[in-house]
Amino acid sequence: MTRKTIEPGCTLGIVGGGQLGRMIALAAANYGLKVHVYAPDADSPAFDAAAVVTCAPYDDAQALTAFADSVDVVTYEFENIPRATADLLARHAPLHPSASALATTQDRLSEKEFINGLGIPTAPFRAVDTPDDLARALDAIGLPAVLKTRRFGYDGKGQRILRTQGESDRNAIFAEFGGAPLILEGFVPFEREVSVVAARAEDGSFSAFDLCENEHRDHILALTRVPAPGLKPETAEAAIAIARRIADALDYVGVLAVEMFLVREADGAERLVVNEIAPRVHNSGHWTIEGALTSQFAQHVRAVCGWPLGEGARVGGLRVEMRNLIGDEAEGWRALLAEPGAHLHLYGKGEARPGRKMGHVTRLMP
Repeated sequence: MTRKTIEPGCTLGIVGGGQLGRMIALAAANYGLKVHVYAPDADSPAFDAAAVVTCAPYDDAQALTAFADSVDVVTYEFENIPRATADLLARHAPLHPSASALATTQDRLSEKEFINGLGIPTAPFRAVDTPDDLARALDAIGLPAVLKTRRFGYDGKGQRILRTQGESDRNAIFAEFGGAPLILEGFVPFEREVSVVAARAEDGSFSAFDLCENEHRDHILALTRVPAPGLKPETAEAAIAIARRIADALDYVGVLAVEMFLVREADGAERLVVNEIAPRVHNSGHWTIEGALTSQFAQHVRAVCGWPLGEGARVGGLRVEMRNLIGDEAEGWRALLAEPGAHLHLYGKGEARPGRKMGHVTRLMP
């Protein structure tokens, strides 16, 4: 396919209609781009920010082809689109990140094998396709451990923690997952969770935001602090170097996040273990909208359009906190609007269900 020149006035296609797609669309509009969003749900939040929308399933080849033919470049807001969908789109329009990067990162087993192949540590892991595989994996890794679906899991969904030998009915445990391919991961004795959000362009240029510290509640990101407090400068440098090695090895174009565990050794040394890669803009990068010179969403638009990357430094060197508004926490929007220095973002979702991300608030502090 001939490489298209993407200029203001062109159309960016976004696959997926959640809040990430919404914020990519808003960033694209600031650059004079039109946006066409493709998603299967009629109430998709990103539809509100798009010039054109297509509401159709991810396996509708006719609708996907018409969508791809109508845009100048395609990206996606989440990694759970089928590989066949990505391959079809790539035959009709430039697709960033690539279908191969998507395939590597949307399967936990292939992702961990890829990371280990770069010499980067992860938790110990074993593939689990049968109850006997589970027994052998537990013998090799030990307890506690986490059994996860290899695909389509997020925010704690599709996983179960195994803590004791009393959980001995391997057949029953395996059956809970409905026969889906699984992976068993050993526990990492981490002190905290951190992430690097970074952008890579097609020419290999790279720009990373500051290392974030992330706190989760009920397996859902609740709070991000930037820069991650109390870490040695060389640890932050090492984390960014890991993210760059991963992005380069994937020949990645766009924004990605690399989630890591920070392990503190008995002698105080800090060690990083990669948990997973998110091949997209990421919740822990929302702080960049107000807190960085170029937001993660603007960086992503720049990268996928073949434009120069922006500067990712924090605004004025300020400390930043981003808190997710989950479920009915978004009902406090009026008080947040009245709070000096609070930057409120609501995603336009209708029902505030428990565990549902309804918005976020960012605070910049000296």
